[in-house]
Amino acid sequence: MPEYFIFADIIGIVAFSISGFLIAIKNNLDILGILIASALTALGGGIIRDAILNSAPFAFTSLYPALTLIATILIAYVFKLYKESSIERKWMFVVSDTIGLVAFSITGALLAINAEYNFFGIVILSFITAVGGGVARDIMINEVPTVLISDFYGSIAVIVALIFGLLELFDYINEFTIITTALFSIALRLVAYKKAWHLPKLN
Repeated sequence: MPEYFIFADIIGIVAFSISGFLIAIKNNLDILGILIASALTALGGGIIRDAILNSAPFAFTSLYPALTLIATILIAYVFKLYKESSIERKWMFVVSDTIGLVAFSITGALLAINAEYNFFGIVILSFITAVGGGVARDIMINEVPTVLISDFYGSIAVIVALIFGLLELFDYINEFTIITTALFSIALRLVAYKKAWHLPKLN
């Protein structure tokens, strides 16, 4: 497995832990609810991904996912992120959720490539890894999953997977292309959110 997988995974866990924390605060959940919402967001997609890969989930066999989750929640509490204004919390959520989305899209694509999945498999595993945890979180708090109402949210995961599929085709996956893809995808998602871009709809 590429050594940069762990780095991307940690970034994804941190970012999604924060977004789960902020969603829990927005919905006035108690301490247990905050922990569950953050855990589902940060670890849910990876657990589903590993189940598809027929391997024991990283979250159950390695210490760093749980430790990263708990440390991030504690830091968010210490820095009183829950007391920020609604506008600041909104943008903090958007940015952290975008970083988590891209990071987990990358980890899903890398694992699919490592497992020698075809192009379709890379896209599906990347997508599920990126949005699985958020979908589980939104269902738990009785909200329509973000991926179903924000067209460009799920599209980012697909774009990342397509880029990695092409990079693998030309045997050009390295630190530079991974970082470049990550920065491009994060910028694209934030611009799409700011400008309210949407995919065409059938009327």
